[in-house]
Formats: sequence, structure tokens, C-alpha cells
Amino acid sequence: MSQLKTLLKNLGPGLLFASMAIGTSHLVLSTKAGAQYGWIMVIPIVLANVFKYPFFEFGIRYTNVTGKSLIEGYLNRGKGWLWLYAFITLVTTFTILAALYSVTAGLFINLFGIGGISESFVALGLFVFISAILIIGRYRFLETSLKFVVTILFTALLITTALVIFKGQVPEAANFEPPEIFNELGILFLISLIGWMPTAVEASSWLSLWSIEKYKTGGSRPSLREALQEFNSGYLMTALLAIFFLIIGWMTLYGTNTELSGKATIFADQVVKLFTTHIGSWAYIFIAISAFATMFSTCMTAHDAIARVSLDILGLLTPKSKHFAGRRHYAAGVLVLALVNYLVLAAFGANMGLLVALATFISFVLAPVVGYMNLINVTSNDLPKAHQPGKGLQWLTYTSILFLSLFAGYYCWLVLF
Repeated sequence: MSQLKTLLKNLGPGLLFASMAIGTSHLVLSTKAGAQYGWIMVIPIVLANVFKYPFFEFGIRYTNVTGKSLIEGYLNRGKGWLWLYAFITLVTTFTILAALYSVTAGLFINLFGIGGISESFVALGLFVFISAILIIGRYRFLETSLKFVVTILFTALLITTALVIFKGQVPEAANFEPPEIFNELGILFLISLIGWMPTAVEASSWLSLWSIEKYKTGGSRPSLREALQEFNSGYLMTALLAIFFLIIGWMTLYGTNTELSGKATIFADQVVKLFTTHIGSWAYIFIAISAFATMFSTCMTAHDAIARVSLDILGLLTPKSKHFAGRRHYAAGVLVLALVNYLVLAAFGANMGLLVALATFISFVLAPVVGYMNLINVTSNDLPKAHQPGKGLQWLTYTSILFLSLFAGYYCWLVLF
């Protein structure tokens, strides 16, 4: 009982990570993996979560021991590392966030049958609403509200998955032929699935900054063991939710020869309609809430994290100026991000796929580099030997860097040649 109380008290960074990670990687990619390729895709989902675990764990470890962010650790290794991370952040800031809000707006319109209103107008409403929540409530409200959102999401998804399993798998079409996984199309999908499962590696610094904010608002810093326990619970939830979405896709779509849309909003709408056809219209509310809560919580956490990361980078790159850590700086960061990303969405909405493809390319290619930077941070003199990762975790990290490097190299070859 005392361990449970400690875990609930320390809930924060791991919870926010789970909320942020279960976006399009889960709602779209996990569901599509089950829908197109069946249960076998649980293997790459589990492998991706295992291989990427050290990189995110290091964000918690470094900050808990040193009291500093991973980003400050990059600066300690050399200013070139910080500039590299600033470049990654710059590219993803003005693409990924706009794409997330666009998908969420489209889902809101499709799932709840709202007609006569544009996607960009709904996105604007979301930008305003979420910005107000973040500015007024800041970290404490974000953490508290997400406890309810993630609880509702997990419960709705658990019910949805149980209903799907109870009903049984849809019958296969007479002319169904299982698609190949290891042709060019299948490998490209595998790269996307693994690249974004559970999320991009550079989000490890988001965990680091959430930890710092948690320690400021929580009154005391937990032990390393307690901090890792809280993160592990959030990470496990993230992996379980990915498997839930996979099961939903597998049991409601696999073998039906349904042509799946490449657009996230239309695909989610297809899943919801096929699910209700399979189970019954009364179950619509469960999958609709699951889908929208997934994307809404991702928008909220990603918006908060990118604002914090941007301010931290600016503060470290301009040490002689006033540090960008005040409440007004945070509010300004949230508003600037909302304004710029809305303008990107409005101006490049038709070409959003190309912008996201650019961000995806950079994120994939540099993922092994960011992973290596995190490893160097936690094995440096910044941490006492007793708090550095053990040999087993270090070997898993080297294996993961090699794994991601091979995927990044093959992805470059497919895209460029």
C-alpha cells in the first residue's frame, strides 16, 4: 500500500509521457498494423518499445540525479551538441505540432458529425482552448487534468478491446490474401511504425523538463528508484495501449479487403464505423472518446513540452541574457507556438504531408545520434558511478543505437535513391 501511495504521489513525467506518446503512433499506426498485417505486428511494436526504453529512461535518470535537464547536459558535452538538438527542435516544432492539431480537428469533425465548419477553424479553437489551459494552469493543472484524461482513455480503450475480443474476429473475405511484410511497401510501414513507437527519441528531453517542473511543484525530489518506478508505469501503459489499438485493428479490419485511407482523420473514421458495424451502434461512444481523447491529450502535452524545450534551448544559447524560465516567458512561448503553427496549418495545410515527411526524415536519421547523446550524458562525470546505468542497460543502449542506425540508413536509401 505504501508503494502505491508513493507511486501516486510521484505521478507526473511518466503520465505525461504516456499521454503524449499515444497519438498518431498508436491511434493510426498501431491500428493500421493490426488491420493490414494482423497479430504478427505485435512483435515490432514490442521490439520498438524495448529498444527505445533506455533513451527515455536516461531523461528521467539524468535529471533526477543532477537536477539539470538533458539539454543542459548536451551543452556540457559541447556547444555543437546543443546546436544540433536546437536544429532538430526547430524543424519538428513548426511541423509536428501543426499536424497534430490538424488531425485532432479532423477527428473532432468526423467523429462527432459536425458539418458546415472548416478543419482550420476547429484547429484554431483547439489552439486557443489548449493555450489557455496551459497558461492558466501550467504544469500542476496539466498533470492533474491528464490523470483524469488518461484514466478515461485507458478505461474506454480497455472496454473497447474487451468488446472486440468478446465479439470475435470479423470473417475473412473469400478472396483475401495476406499482404507481404518484407516487400518495399511493408518495410516502409515497419520503419514508420518503429520510428514513431512509442514516440520520437528527441522527446527524451521533454521527460527531463517535466521532471524538473514536477520537482519544483511537488516540493521534494523523489529518489532515483521512485522516479524510475513512476516512469516505468507510464511507459508500460504506453506499450499496453499500443497493443490495445493493434487488437482493435486486427479483429475488426484484418482480412476484410477494406481499402484504408492514408489520411489519419479519415482512417480513424473508418475504424470507428467498422467497429460499430461489428459490435453495434451503442458502442460508438467508447471508441469515439478513445480516439479523440488520444489526440487531444497528445496536443496538450506536446504543446507544453515544445514550449519548455524551446525556452530551455534559448536560455542556454544566450547565457548573458535573462533566463527564459519565468511564467511570462512560458506564456509567450505557448502563444507564439500556437500562432506560428496555426499559420503553418492554414498556409501549408494541403502540403502538410510534405512538411511532416521532412520532420520525419530528420527525426529518423538523427534518432541514433540523440540516443548516443543521452548515453554520453548519463555515463559522464555529471553522475556518480552508483547512479549511472548498469552494464546490461548500457549494452541494450548500444544494441538499440545499432538497430536504429540500420533502420535510419535503410530509410535514407529508400527516400534518396
